[in-house]
Order: sequence, then C-alpha cells, then structure tokens
Amino acid sequence: MNWSGLESLLSGVNKYSTAFGRIWLSMVFVFRVLVFVVAAQRVWGDESKDFVCNTRQPGCTNICYDHIFPISHIRLWALQLIFVTCPSLMVMAHVKYREGKDAKYVAQHHGSHLYANPGKKRGGLWWTYLLSLVFKAGFDTSFLYILYRIYQGYDLPRLSKCSLEPCPNTVDCFISRPTEKKIFMLFMVVSSALCIFMCICEMIYLIGKRISKLLRVRHENERLLFAEQHELTNMAPPRSQYRRTDPTLGSQLSLDKKEKINETSVITTL
Repeated sequence: MNWSGLESLLSGVNKYSTAFGRIWLSMVFVFRVLVFVVAAQRVWGDESKDFVCNTRQPGCTNICYDHIFPISHIRLWALQLIFVTCPSLMVMAHVKYREGKDAKYVAQHHGSHLYANPGKKRGGLWWTYLLSLVFKAGFDTSFLYILYRIYQGYDLPRLSKCSLEPCPNTVDCFISRPTEKKIFMLFMVVSSALCIFMCICEMIYLIGKRISKLLRVRHENERLLFAEQHELTNMAPPRSQYRRTDPTLGSQLSLDKKEKINETSVITTL
C-alpha cells in the first residue's frame, strides 16, 4: 500500500490543527505508519509460512492457523490506520467547502468576504473538528478492543494447542519469532494509546478554550451594560435640583391662617 499519498494528503491538515493535532499527526506517521511500513510488515511476512504444527494431517495446520490468527495483525493495523486518519479529511473538506462558498460570495458582492479566515475554527468548523477528534479516539479504542478480544490479550504464546477437525488429536502449534512479534505488537498498542491520549487532550483544550471565550464575552457584555447604566445615571439631574416638599408644610400653613383669622375676628369685635 502506498502510504506516501495519504501522508501528503493529510499534511495539509496541519495548518488547521492545534499544537496537539500536529503532535498527533507526527506520532501517527513516525511511530505508527513508518514502523508499520519499515519493520512490522517484514516481521509478520513469514507468519503463515513458518507456522508449524506437529502433525502431517492434511488441512490441520491451515485450520489451526485460522483458529489462532482469525485476522492478521498487519491487515488489522492497516485498517486501523486508514480509519484513524480518515476523520482528518472531514476538516479539510469543510475548509474547502468554506473557501468555495467564500469565493462565490466575493464574486457576487464585489470583493467583500463571507469568512475572514475560512480555516478559523468557528461555528460549524469547530464542531466538525471536535467530531473528527471523537472519531479518531473512538476508532483507536475500538481497534484496541478488537485486538484484545480476538487474541485474548496483548500476548503471543510460544506454544498453542489445537484440537479442531481434521486434526486427529490435540496438536502443538508454534509460530515463528513470537518474542519479536510481541514487542512490535506492544509498541503499536502503546502508540495507539498515546494517540488516544493526545486526542483527549486536544478535546479538553478546545472545549476549555471555548468555555473561557464564552465566559470572557459574557463578562465583557456585563461590563458594557454596567457602563451604559452608569452613564445614564450621570446624565440624569442630581436630586438636589428638585425642591423637597415637607408633607407637614400644608398643615402648618393652614394653622397659621386660622390663627390670623381668629385674631382679625377679635379685633373686629373690639
């Protein structure tokens, strides 16, 4: 399989990725694809040819090999790498869609742009990027679980027992270079686990950054609202400009008026 084409295709995703995404992509191609192409394929190249059982019964060795190795490690890892790297193409496709939409908008509106930066992770592109991380971590986790379930752990025994038909009895089967294959298998498992960890870190980073941005915008809006209310308060006339009326003033004036009337009546009587 030609992995250089996939590498050149995914290298364009780097400019839309965060620092965690760039580290993830480097880990995939250095510690997984490169090791897979250079070393792992050669180690598992003699898997079927050098599988030996202590019997000459026709068909017994093939049946036992199919039972012990339901799926080849090499093919399983190839499928895993394809599934894990494909979600990154979702981001690139979304960016290309934005660029095409922006080009049409520029042509219709005489130079004004719909997106200031089509590769900026905002709106739908942010959700697409987050969904691609979920898919990548999910695919890696699924393949690790499949490998664990098929081979009952991450181990390759030196001796395997087989009693399936057409074997005449329980036979002993041996695989070639089990220690070397076990080391490479553990290396690929650890590399997958590290890639899952990087995806989780990137998801936490994106969500945390989004939450902090929302909180910052909310705080800014509250500050602007407080400033507007404060300006309106300053524009209103001070309370000292308004005359304060004493509620007892009216009753006091009426009493004075009554006293004056009484005095006038007394004088008139005299």
